[in-house]
Amino acid sequence: MNSQNHVADLYHQLLNAWNRQNAADFAALFDAVAIVIGFDGSQMNGRAEIESTLSQIFADHPTAIYVAKIRDIRLLTPEVAVLHAVVGMVPRGQHELNPKVNAHQTLVAVQSAGQWRIAQFQNTPAQFHGRPDLAEALTNELRELLSTVLPINY
Repeated sequence: MNSQNHVADLYHQLLNAWNRQNAADFAALFDAVAIVIGFDGSQMNGRAEIESTLSQIFADHPTAIYVAKIRDIRLLTPEVAVLHAVVGMVPRGQHELNPKVNAHQTLVAVQSAGQWRIAQFQNTPAQFHGRPDLAEALTNELRELLSTVLPINY
């Protein structure tokens, strides 16, 4: 498997851990001193804080299911890669995207001792202020993925 495939797999593991609401699996994908910047601008520093914060969120809130499309993976060096994806979210128990929470996600991955880990992850709202055509186009693009992502009975 080439480096880009490893990074794509790392990203899919991240989304799968989120979709299963498994904070430990989610946090385990990160470097020990990683940074996560959430959709609301909040920041988590380090694997322990990521797990602790997400454990609280998952305990109190049925988070929506991510639907994602990787747009680009660039190797900056043989050990550093940047992934850009677009995502939508489907509230649990529903089968349609909530277009208000579409986002761009950026993941910086680093390879150490043959293992890829996430060094930084950022989730930025795709608001497209004043450009509703772009917001609608992104929602339609993500909507096409729904049948391949959502389990029948989640």
